Amino acid sequence: MLDFTIRRRIRAIIATAAVGYLVVAGLAGGASAQKSVPESAEGITLSFAPLVKQAAPAVVNIFTRKAVQRRASPLFDDPFFRRFFGDAFPRQQRERVETSLGSGVIVQPDGLVVTNFHVISGADEIKVVLADRREFTATVLREDERSDLAVLKIEPAGPVFPHIEIGDSDDLEVGDLVIAIGNPFGVGQTVTSGIVSGLARTNVGITDFNFFIQTDAAINPGNSGGALLRMDGKLAGVNTAIFSRSGGSQGIGFAVPGNMVRTVIAGAAGSGPLQRPWLGADMQDVTAEIAEAIGLPRPTGALISELHPDGPARRAGLRVGDIIVEIDGQRVDDMESLAFRIATSQIGNDADLSVMRSNGDVRIRLALEAPPEIPLRNETLLRGAQPMAGATVVNLSPAVAEERGFSRLTAGVVIVEVIRGSPAARLGFRPDDVVLRVNDTEIGSVATLVGAVEDRPEAWRLAIRRNGQRLTVTVPG
Repeated sequence: MLDFTIRRRIRAIIATAAVGYLVVAGLAGGASAQKSVPESAEGITLSFAPLVKQAAPAVVNIFTRKAVQRRASPLFDDPFFRRFFGDAFPRQQRERVETSLGSGVIVQPDGLVVTNFHVISGADEIKVVLADRREFTATVLREDERSDLAVLKIEPAGPVFPHIEIGDSDDLEVGDLVIAIGNPFGVGQTVTSGIVSGLARTNVGITDFNFFIQTDAAINPGNSGGALLRMDGKLAGVNTAIFSRSGGSQGIGFAVPGNMVRTVIAGAAGSGPLQRPWLGADMQDVTAEIAEAIGLPRPTGALISELHPDGPARRAGLRVGDIIVEIDGQRVDDMESLAFRIATSQIGNDADLSVMRSNGDVRIRLALEAPPEIPLRNETLLRGAQPMAGATVVNLSPAVAEERGFSRLTAGVVIVEVIRGSPAARLGFRPDDVVLRVNDTEIGSVATLVGAVEDRPEAWRLAIRRNGQRLTVTVPG
């Protein structure tokens, strides 16, 4: 009778008592062990402590410093003020130092650290502090804003660094136990536990690659860049963001999957922007209406809406109207999940696609290629007395489109930088604006744009595309 009572209590509190999984599926057997729940009174007395003791030394604090220049007073730039006082008063600037705090994970014994891009973005100085209080200056090897990841390097001082091996995030299942380790609110290294609440979250809108692990393990400000651990001690992902109305944890946290982390680390040794495979196709989600129209039992997959004339997709035999429902054995629910699978694949390999077509299902082998830089960028800073002065522009190519995160097959000229206070900035031009037309001239290249802005018309009529929308502006000449 006593055993029956104990078993009922165990099953009733299974969501919190399942820490027995730590020994059964983690330390006892690694990733290959059978997943199970505690079946005895002793099972619920087990602790996460052995796993934390093993992993915590590899989770670090990251402190950044950034000098910010601010004008002493905007009054000194006011035309009315300067009309009377001229340059009698210097345009003084004050320097203010901004500091921020985040977390990171050592993933290699030589001191390779992974964190979030937003933790170190724009920093002049980056300090990495280990759990044993050793402090190191870090150098940035790779910044990848599209995935919100950054790779840092700290130099060894004595023995090799403790580190956490990156696991295969595709092995995760909803309901698996996970542990989050980081430095929330700067209070010191903190451990929280929870479960995997969801996988392949693609409607979060945090990064260009919306494909996240969702967990209810408490994640708070300062946890960004910290470790989300599996029960075998491997890295499931890097904690990135939370959904919160108050700024604190409300049980909905998101982590970049370990497979994306591995991809960014692999690209850290290269120079220039991180290259990912190129599909050469525009995609759209399969909506309920589309599914009903073509006879699908449910809306799933990524629908090809346009093909690049010389892209890998067309050469592999894909067609407009095809629906990709699987890649390398992984289900494709929408275009975001397909983008993630392509982005975490290796250039030079092939991908096996399952495709739904009007006349039947087909399997297609897709060569994973780097996007070509055709035409060449021809990076140019626009100058002169014209509305776009101060904007730096480049020719759009598949390589540039992939770097900028453009989801559609766009040609032409794109703005990559705008000088603060320049005519282009004052008119509201932004990076990633695609220049379509200047007066009566269609803009297809940087050379065409440079020629168009050399004119001196009575009025400028400019058209751009921003976030898929066409915008126009008229400026007096």
